Amino acid sequence: MARRQTLIQLDDARIAALDERAAASGKSRSQLIREAIDMLLATGDAAAIDAAIVAGYERHPAPPVDAFTIALARASIREEPW
Repeated sequence: MARRQTLIQLDDARIAALDERAAASGKSRSQLIREAIDMLLATGDAAAIDAAIVAGYERHPAPPVDAFTIALARASIREEPW
């Protein structure tokens, strides 16, 4: 994958903590920063998906659970080979 260099500014405490983590994990400082960025970017998508699911249930709530549905679920669980 092609990479482009970018410049970020960090204070001494962050650099020291990053270097400690890099040494402990056997990774480079750059690799740790890339992984941190990937995690940050991934959380935005997950949060948007979660919000969409919640909004959908708010628009169309799940139907109430009746006794027949509960009995069917219990029977289904009992049939599992665990």
